[in-house]
Amino acid sequence: MPNKRKILIAGASGLVGYGAVKHFGARDDWDVVVVSRRPPLDRCGAEFVSVDLMNERQCREVFGAMSEVTHVVYAALFEKVATGVVKGWRERDQMETNLAMLRNLFEPLSGAARNLQHVSLLQGTKAYGAHVGRIEIPARERRPRHQHENFYWLQEDYLRGKQRGKSWNWTILRPQIVFGEAIGGNLNVIPALGVYAALRKEAGRQLSFPGGTPGIAEAIDADVLASSMEWAATNPACANEIFNITNGDVFVWTEVWPAIAEALGMEVGSPEPHSLRAEMPAREAEWAAIVRKYNLRAPTDLGSFVGGSFEFADSVFAYGFNQFPPAMLVSTIKARQAGFHDCIDTEDMFRKWFKRWQELKLLPPR
Repeated sequence: MPNKRKILIAGASGLVGYGAVKHFGARDDWDVVVVSRRPPLDRCGAEFVSVDLMNERQCREVFGAMSEVTHVVYAALFEKVATGVVKGWRERDQMETNLAMLRNLFEPLSGAARNLQHVSLLQGTKAYGAHVGRIEIPARERRPRHQHENFYWLQEDYLRGKQRGKSWNWTILRPQIVFGEAIGGNLNVIPALGVYAALRKEAGRQLSFPGGTPGIAEAIDADVLASSMEWAATNPACANEIFNITNGDVFVWTEVWPAIAEALGMEVGSPEPHSLRAEMPAREAEWAAIVRKYNLRAPTDLGSFVGGSFEFADSVFAYGFNQFPPAMLVSTIKARQAGFHDCIDTEDMFRKWFKRWQELKLLPPR
């Protein structure tokens, strides 16, 4: 096909990256090459290359040979699981690692790609300082940069610097809490909640909300986010711009809990605060028994399946909060005015993803 575009997706096994793999892999007008240390759940017809982005020599060899790449989605992410995912967000070595990963990919790639056109970079609500204090409601892209240390700023400044005098452009996308289809990640509530629910269901118990007093939140479906990546890559209005991306509505965990319970074939129970990070690892043998009983494709060890996402689930469920936590709401007006209108009802999103995980035999049947 003439003028066919070739997209490189970094972080292909992760929650955001795999959404992009599925999206672009289903399109005839894109050639797709995907990179990560471990393969994604499905390559979706894409070329897969196993690369450790912290290995500078390997990156020079691999990306220095990718002369045909025209577009990049950079969704790779390093999180500090051993010492705490949330704690790591404010630690300098985590920030420097994420900068080094982007640099190791982009230095050789930018020298090799003869017709590079666009780079999409992922940030998030932490750009507005949501992890260090209250934020303006709604948070808007046009506000001055929030003054705190963040690897977002290191990556963004690096990319801006590399782009000066070049013909390619970039777009920064800022999704809210992402829900989708990937295992072993550190920011994916679906497997963390799925394991918790499966253990309770197998014991004949109702699905009780394990968090504290939840605030108003926003979500983004990984498929909608992937659609925004193609929009950003092909729409001139997105050149060198930043966009918040959400489902289009807001939600409160306790209000969507009945829809989640129904999707899992369970009844809603009274709230029972639990730290999933503290309690779930000790129940790995029970999870392994469920995997065997239902002949699931999911790993029997929780680390491979859930990654560090039990801790992330505690955070988004507001575990330990006895009063409403600060709201983290962003405006998506800028994206809508620029032409991106995809949306999904968040209750429908939960139904969709739990059904998908059940169909894939990653969670027990409903």
